[in-house]
Amino acid sequence: MKTLTDQLAQYAAYHRDRRNIATHFVGIPMIVVAVATLLSRPGLDAAGWLTPALLVTGLTVAYYLLLDLRFGLAMAVAMALSLGVGHWFAAQSTALWLTGGIGLFVVGWVLQFIGHYYEGKKPAFVDDLVGLVIGPLFVMAEAAFALGLRDDERLRIEARVGPTHIRAGTAQV
Repeated sequence: MKTLTDQLAQYAAYHRDRRNIATHFVGIPMIVVAVATLLSRPGLDAAGWLTPALLVTGLTVAYYLLLDLRFGLAMAVAMALSLGVGHWFAAQSTALWLTGGIGLFVVGWVLQFIGHYYEGKKPAFVDDLVGLVIGPLFVMAEAAFALGLRDDERLRIEARVGPTHIRAGTAQV
């Protein structure tokens, strides 16, 4: 199994432009909430909490915890919040559930592709589907780095892929 540094460095190689990272800070949480929303129906129990979203969230959080306890715990909180929002949407009318889920998904992906326009590179998941799972963890890691936390991890990643920057010149996808 790849280490936390392996996974984050591989993902970071596609995300060095700060404008791309900024779009990911908004777009990725929107996509995570959208997936939680869309997978929160049907509820398989009377209370409606046993859903495909709960299964996907549980497996994803377990993987994050295997990679790193501290980031895994932070991701567990973030994913639980996303799951709560998703379940709220699922409890609404079908129209609101679908509009919320699909709307968040589409807008989140539009933001991703705008960011990759600035980056001049394709999204990481194009080369490795695991990037779809690492994306939310990358956002959490970048938030920690911005707060001055986990500098040891940031330095290991930058040793492999270089520091973040604002890419000069015309962006291309």
